[in-house]
Amino acid sequence: MKRPSRPNPDGSGALPPLRALAEAGRLLAGHGFREVARNDRGDSLYFARDAGPERLRLSNHARTPKQRRGHPEVVASLVIRQPKTRGQVAALVEATLRNVAGHRLRAAQAGTASRAAADPSAEASEGSP
Repeated sequence: MKRPSRPNPDGSGALPPLRALAEAGRLLAGHGFREVARNDRGDSLYFARDAGPERLRLSNHARTPKQRRGHPEVVASLVIRQPKTRGQVAALVEATLRNVAGHRLRAAQAGTASRAAADPSAEASEGSP
């Protein structure tokens, strides 16, 4: 049974940031993602959809440039710092899923291009009669 959400003290019905992050995690799980790691403070969660190295980060703060360099496996971050309605959280999740899909498409295209560059004879023979 679903518990009714308590409105924010301001009466907006928006979820506080931690509850909004939990809602985003539930929505991601509905799209096949699972939590694979979290940082020591527990304010950053990392999700994966399959066995690949790509990770989606769910947090209440942005990453620093040093963190970005040190963890290139994180292909998208969903950051929630302010209260959000369930509809706003759903829209953020959808945008993040589009970012992940875009990353996978670019990676696949780059892989195709690098394989062709590594073996130019294979590309030339495809066009031969």
